[in-house]
Amino acid sequence: MENRPLIKRFRFLWAGLDPSLSIILIGLVVVGNIIFLSASSGTVVTWVEQARNLLLALVIMWVTSRIPVKWLEKIAVWVYTIGIILLIAVALFGLIKKGARRWLNIGVVIQPSEIMKIAMPLMLAWYFQKREETMRFFDFIVAFIFLLLPTILIARQPDLGTAILVFAAGFYVILLAGFPIKFVLPFFIIGIIGIILMIIFADQICARNVSWPILKSYQQHRVCTLLDPFSDPLGKGFHTIQSMIAIGSGGFFGKGWKNGTQTHLDFIPEKHTDFIFAVFSEEFGLIGNTLLLILFLLLIQRGLQISAGAPNLFTRLLGGSITLIFFTYAFVNMAMVSGLLPVVGVPLPFISYGGTALTTLGLGVGLLMSIHRHRRLVQT
Repeated sequence: MENRPLIKRFRFLWAGLDPSLSIILIGLVVVGNIIFLSASSGTVVTWVEQARNLLLALVIMWVTSRIPVKWLEKIAVWVYTIGIILLIAVALFGLIKKGARRWLNIGVVIQPSEIMKIAMPLMLAWYFQKREETMRFFDFIVAFIFLLLPTILIARQPDLGTAILVFAAGFYVILLAGFPIKFVLPFFIIGIIGIILMIIFADQICARNVSWPILKSYQQHRVCTLLDPFSDPLGKGFHTIQSMIAIGSGGFFGKGWKNGTQTHLDFIPEKHTDFIFAVFSEEFGLIGNTLLLILFLLLIQRGLQISAGAPNLFTRLLGGSITLIFFTYAFVNMAMVSGLLPVVGVPLPFISYGGTALTTLGLGVGLLMSIHRHRRLVQT
């Protein structure tokens, strides 16, 4: 038997994986583990759980990267349909925790809304692939119906953070498929005007406790405390105030690993999950934040490169949507922690603690790896 070096015997583990994407992912995971050890205050059990979650995500990424792209097209409708059925089941007899009906017990407790983060772009990419040669404006209307159905079901649970991510995942596919920008601009302008009016009149509305027809009461409180977190410094505004203090106190170089006072005096809530960016900012400062942003930008750049070189419309739309979802995760989390957006449950990719979110992110990277691995050369 040939005595091959050990590294060559296990070459199959990374054969076919995109080197650039793998290096960027390793960088994010290393940074995430470093800051997680500080955020979790050295709790070994919690770190072991996070390591287990990361390992599961990496295994899912590796398995997904081996799945041929044609298989993804074949299962797209089934994954979407199963996701919708599970969301309806949640609405009818899902488990209620902390006032929200988001989970379903099928022997194991699952959160079906997470499935839609991948099922939504899969379904719409498949839909536009089938209509590539005869695409009409009516096809975009049908696509929006596909998009709004799970978004509304998830928003009613209520789970605004996941609803935003699912809507964004589908909307990116619709935009990349060629939806006319002129139809988006009016909604963008209306949104800008609405934000300006909200800033001008929110004090009066919040002070008088006027009910907003679109938002639930707790969501209305989030908007009010976003505009003025000091109006309720020990209640709804506590999260935002403490995270902003932590970010500001980090300064240029930060206070050093495990030296964050806001972190280790337990002023930052959810410091190892949604607000872990505040911990990172306090301990590593502007320099650390810049390096972290570079890693995320490199991730997005490589994802878009893979999407641009994809063999057909389905893979281009799927890869582009998944890449932009990584951007949405990072942007919404950082803006939320910095006090620029209301507090919603959106983790920082590969940094925050979590099992379901990490699994979804690993699946997304695996799909990008699959698109890159199974690309075909076009004859010229």
